[in-house]
Amino acid sequence: MANIAIYDGTSRFFPGRTPFGFYDYDSQFQTDADKVVTFCARRLGYPIENIELQDLNFYAAFEEAVTAYGNEIYAYKIRQDYLSLEGTSTTTTTLNTDVIQPNFASIVRMSHQYGEEAGVGGTVTWYTGSLNLTTNVQNYDLNTWAQESASLASTDRIEVKRVFYEAPPAITRYFDPYAGSGLGMQNMMDQFGFGNMSPAISFLMMPINYDLQKIQAIELNDQVRKSQFTFELINNNLKVFPIPTQPGGKLKFEYIKESERSSIDAPGTSGGVSNVSNVPYKNPTYREINSIGRQWIFEYTLALCKEILGYVRGKYGTVPIPGAEVTLNHADLITAATAEKNLLIEKLRGYLEETSREKLLERRALEADYKQKELNLVPQPIFIG
Repeated sequence: MANIAIYDGTSRFFPGRTPFGFYDYDSQFQTDADKVVTFCARRLGYPIENIELQDLNFYAAFEEAVTAYGNEIYAYKIRQDYLSLEGTSTTTTTLNTDVIQPNFASIVRMSHQYGEEAGVGGTVTWYTGSLNLTTNVQNYDLNTWAQESASLASTDRIEVKRVFYEAPPAITRYFDPYAGSGLGMQNMMDQFGFGNMSPAISFLMMPINYDLQKIQAIELNDQVRKSQFTFELINNNLKVFPIPTQPGGKLKFEYIKESERSSIDAPGTSGGVSNVSNVPYKNPTYREINSIGRQWIFEYTLALCKEILGYVRGKYGTVPIPGAEVTLNHADLITAATAEKNLLIEKLRGYLEETSREKLLERRALEADYKQKELNLVPQPIFIG
């Protein structure tokens, strides 16, 4: 096997020397790449000990560390803002530098189902239908009507939401609320501009409770003395009361199609963000990462280099030398690298959690509370004018 050159203390970075080339043309990345090689090599024991790696290995670890840092940052941002991001366009170049404005779009979208059931909104269309009432026929099968009259698939069904089968409102059978006695109040009503404004016999406006009592009296009269207009609807089988006695009547109703209610496609979101994998975040721009982030990247690069070196040395458990054998420390390197990587990830996630919107608002509220307590200690003079 040919001798493969190992790190000799020098390196020279130029574009094309990393596996993916995500940051190769970033001037700051180019400047830091060779510095990171020197940093990692010295932390691994060079020049006292040989480092069985090449500069390409260091560059690969450096690129991976930057990408891992960006992944953690943007994964946190997605978790933080996903309710506001869901359904938005995926054609945006990148959200890396955008400040996400929270919105209620997803919350309203999730609440549409309540509006649908209450008949005050939602995304399910309410259709209008009608059927002819037949003399002396009390029961009507709306399922049969739907298959014959509505544009339904053979497996679809309708759900009736409202039936317009009520008596005329009592107010239509009530006279002018200005009607009544009290002609002696004519002059006073003129003072308020109510004169000559009513066709009634007088101009005395009755109290609202008087109108309500009259309407209730009319409705109670109909309920006691007349056959009430009502219906019973069970499994789309409609029973009307009273039984129709005259031909030519029509009964109108509103319904929805169950297939539309079961639709899972949110209107207006086709091609938008549907899951965390297509939120338009890109790899970070290295030159925009501050010193805190770069220090994390350097440490993570070192942990990756330890891991690579451990695997390289693990290929040969021992190396024979004259009169003895040398045992390599591959196991220690891999164990240390794994622990350091986990610790760095945990530290970064903890830092991100401490800067979450919830934590920042809690801290601001606590800060405001302490400020108020401090201000309460300030003497408040009494002004005597």
